Amino acid sequence: MTGGNNWKERLGVVYSTNPNYEYENEHSAEEATLEPSKQKLIVTIDRRNRGGKQVTLISGFVGTQDDLAALGKALKVKCGVGGSAKDGEITIQGDQRDKVTALLKEMGYNAKRGN
Repeated sequence: MTGGNNWKERLGVVYSTNPNYEYENEHSAEEATLEPSKQKLIVTIDRRNRGGKQVTLISGFVGTQDDLAALGKALKVKCGVGGSAKDGEITIQGDQRDKVTALLKEMGYNAKRGN
C-alpha cells in the first residue's frame, strides 16, 4: 500500500460527495520538551490496578515521547529495576520515591515527592 490511498488511516470517516475533498490526517503536534529546570515533576507511589504491586509514578513531564522514554530509561538503569514510559508518565517498579527524586534533582529537574 503506497500513496495516499491507505484506507486504515481513514477508518471511521464518512463518505463525502464533494469531488474536491482531500482527507487530512490529524497529526497531533508533540509539545517541545521543556528544559529540565522548567519541568515540574511529581514523584508518587501507585498501587491501583497493579495486582498489589507498588510502582513509583513520575508525572508532569512536558515534552516529546522520545525524551520521555530517554528519561525513563535513565531512571530505570540507575535504579536497577524495570518500568515503562508512556502517556506522559514514567513508572518505575517498586517504591523508589526518594531515590528517583534525588536522581531527578541531580539531573537538574524540578522534582517534588508526593504522597
